[in-house]
Amino acid sequence: MGNKKLGRQSVALATPPSVAGYASVVGKKEGEGPLATTFDLIQQDDTFGEKSWEKAESTMQKLALSAALDKAGLSASNLDYILAGDLLNQCIGTGFAVRGQNVPFYGLYGACSTMAESLSVGAMLLDGGFGTHAACMTSSHFCSAERQYRTPLEYGGQRTPTAQWTVTGSGCVILSSEGAGPYVTHVTTGKIVDKGIKDANNMGAAMAPAAYETLLAHFQDTGRRPSDYDLILTGDLGQLGKEIVLDLLHRDGLEVPNLEDCGVLIYDLEGQDVHCGGSGCGCSAVVLTGLLLNGMKSGRWKRLLFCGTGALLSPTSTQQGESIPCICHAVAFSTQK
Repeated sequence: MGNKKLGRQSVALATPPSVAGYASVVGKKEGEGPLATTFDLIQQDDTFGEKSWEKAESTMQKLALSAALDKAGLSASNLDYILAGDLLNQCIGTGFAVRGQNVPFYGLYGACSTMAESLSVGAMLLDGGFGTHAACMTSSHFCSAERQYRTPLEYGGQRTPTAQWTVTGSGCVILSSEGAGPYVTHVTTGKIVDKGIKDANNMGAAMAPAAYETLLAHFQDTGRRPSDYDLILTGDLGQLGKEIVLDLLHRDGLEVPNLEDCGVLIYDLEGQDVHCGGSGCGCSAVVLTGLLLNGMKSGRWKRLLFCGTGALLSPTSTQQGESIPCICHAVAFSTQK
C-alpha cells in the first residue's frame, strides 16, 4: 500500500469512501431559520418527548442514525463502526443513544469539531480496509449546553454580543467503502491552537486561528488553492470568527470569497436574536447533512471543503482562568473520486 500522507497533517484517501446516507434532526428554532427546508426532521417540542434535555439529545441521535440508515438502505447490523460524540460530560448524549445498537463504537470528543473528527476517522478506517460501513454522528442541545457550560435557563443570564446560540440538532452520515458519492477524498487533521483568549462567550475569536492554521496546512499539504473548491465551510465560528479568518487569510495574500460559516448560515442572525450565530456540535453537523450534501447530490457543488472547529474548554478550565485551546479538522468532499 502506497503512502497516503501528504505533508505534515493531510492524507489523500486511495479508495475514497462514499456517502451512502445522511440525515439531520433539529429543534423548533432551527426549523424557523433560513435552512429549514434542508432538514429531514424538525421537532416542535425541544424535549423530544423526554423528561430531560440530556435525554432529548440522545433521542435526537437515535432519530438521526435511524433516518440515515434508512436512506442508505442499511440496518445497524450492517455497520462496522459508530463514531460519535457530543458536548456533554463523558459524552453521555452519545453513550446512551448508542447503547442497544450492538455495533462497535468509538466515542469521540472534539467539541464543535466532532462531526469533522468522526468523518475523518471513519473515512480513514474504511480507506484502510478495516470495514465497509461506518456511521459518523454528533449532536448538541441548547438547553443541555447552557446547563453545563453557563447557567441553567431558569437563571435568565444575559448574553454578550459575541455569544453564539448552541444549535439543537443532530446529524449523521453513513460512509460506505463503495457507492456513487459524494466521496471523502482528503482529510487534514488539525493541531491544538491557543492564542490566549479566555472569554468563553467569545468562542468565534478563540477558534478562528485554529481554522486559519488548518486551512493553510490543507492548501500547503495538498497543493490545492481556495479556488479548487466550490465552497469552503468553517464549523461554527459565527460572524465575528468568520471575519477574523478572512482577515488572517487576506494578510497572507489569500482571498477566499467562497468561504462561508455554518454558524452564520443556520440562523437569521438579527431576526432570531442569536447575536454572532450558531454553535455546538449539531451546528456544522446539520448544515452538512442538510444544505451541503443535498447541494452536492443535486449538482449545485462538486467540490466542498468542510472544516469543523471546536473550542476545547470546560467550566472547570474557565473557572480556573485557563485560556481556550482550539482545534479544526478539514474534510474534502467531491462528487468524483
